[in-house]
Amino acid sequence: MSVWPILEDDEMPEAARAVADDIRQTRKTDFVNNFWRVLANDPALMKRTWESLKEVMGPGELDPLVKEMIYIAVSVSNACDYCISSHTASARAKGMSEAQFGELLSVVGMASETNRLASALQVPVDEAFKQSPRAPNSPKGE
Repeated sequence: MSVWPILEDDEMPEAARAVADDIRQTRKTDFVNNFWRVLANDPALMKRTWESLKEVMGPGELDPLVKEMIYIAVSVSNACDYCISSHTASARAKGMSEAQFGELLSVVGMASETNRLASALQVPVDEAFKQSPRAPNSPKGE
């Protein structure tokens, strides 16, 4: 059961309805899912979250399917059933096959297992892995 009510459009404050309308326009659908309907109880939170999500999930160096698959992986790690379901549906709509989904879950499971082992055994990081990350778009060695 949701902590906050799932608001129908006519129950949303005006500011939240504006965000819901932007969700519909951006996604080219009439469907606004329960996550946004719950966030509509706090229009400022809803707007901030939507603006951030549009930026992160919008066009970039990673293609939309890869972004959705990363979202699934993080959602599995965080045990967010809602997020797993919604982003799996989105990834499937973007072309994720059942084979890709199965492989993704295998990678997530393996990463979880080896992460726990490395943490439990307190394995020190190899010097070769301690290189400082390069700045984006900088030539190698800078």
